[in-house]
Amino acid sequence: MLDLANAPWWLIASLNLGLFVASAVTLLCAYRVVRGPTTPDRVVALDTIGTNVVAIAVLWAMIRGRGLFVDVALVLAIIGFVSTIAVSRYVTEGDIIE
Repeated sequence: MLDLANAPWWLIASLNLGLFVASAVTLLCAYRVVRGPTTPDRVVALDTIGTNVVAIAVLWAMIRGRGLFVDVALVLAIIGFVSTIAVSRYVTEGDIIE
């Protein structure tokens, strides 16, 4: 992974800023999940939260130098994709499996 001991200051600042922005956007999407006017708005907000959690895991892996978090991010991305498809099918058709 990335060795931040010899990294330039701007790289460390960029990683920390990205982690902060991704966390802030995740909290804003959580507000949309709670207050969303329609169900599709809530589904899109949940999908965005899943994507942001993957980004947070990857940024955390880069900051800490731990490759395990990248594997966790990949598993979260797969679960997020499958769950978004399942919820969208349920919303549009009323049934997940035909």
